[in-house]
Amino acid sequence: MKKKALIVWGGWDGHQPDQVAEIFKGILEEENFQVEVSNTLEAYADTEKLKSLDLIVPHWTMGRIENKYALNISEAVMAGVGLAGCHGGMCDSFRDNVDWQFMTGGNWVAHPGNDGVEYMVNIKHSKSPLLEGISDFKVVSEQYYLHFDPAVEVLATTRFPVVHGPHSANKSVDMPVVWTKRWGLGNVFYSSLGHQANIITMPEVTLIMRRGFLWAAEGKKRAEGADVAALYGNGLVNTGLGDSQ
Repeated sequence: MKKKALIVWGGWDGHQPDQVAEIFKGILEEENFQVEVSNTLEAYADTEKLKSLDLIVPHWTMGRIENKYALNISEAVMAGVGLAGCHGGMCDSFRDNVDWQFMTGGNWVAHPGNDGVEYMVNIKHSKSPLLEGISDFKVVSEQYYLHFDPAVEVLATTRFPVVHGPHSANKSVDMPVVWTKRWGLGNVFYSSLGHQANIITMPEVTLIMRRGFLWAAEGKKRAEGADVAALYGNGLVNTGLGDSQ
């Protein structure tokens, strides 16, 4: 039986969300996924449908999401549905929704020098096999500075500062580029690479995303027969999702 994935794209057009969504669709279909693509946040309205999926791929930069939709996604991921995405399409979505940031593992705050900055992506040695066989590589794009969850497992980093700015007064820091985390029984994967479609089609980036999608979708097996409510509550008590802010 084919695994099922939902790609939801939209928000700021500068990230070419429609083109990136098509690339992601192609990657997943090559891996024998049944893929639905939507350009409306109403795709998140049906909780039971979301729970029937193996993978959710958000690619929506900025904008606003209704709390009930964020809660629906959270409940699905807690129940084992994978969540995987990249760049501003996942960690610069819904800037006023801290619950989204808690679930995804971080949020964008700056890209010093804007687009066109040359920097290195350094693969980090870790217990995860996700980036095995991938060497450090150079990117010319936006270099994302993120606020991130200390619970994430960092798989790749980049060194700041590359471009001079007020942040240069601090010591050099290694900023996460690729990470994984858990949300309930679900696997969450993120890569900050992917400003536009040409970055996604870089061989290293395509491979990273392919592996991230497959890994995220594995969480559904672990969740079979589990009582998610007993383990993690209903998603409201523990995270505040749905509360007014």
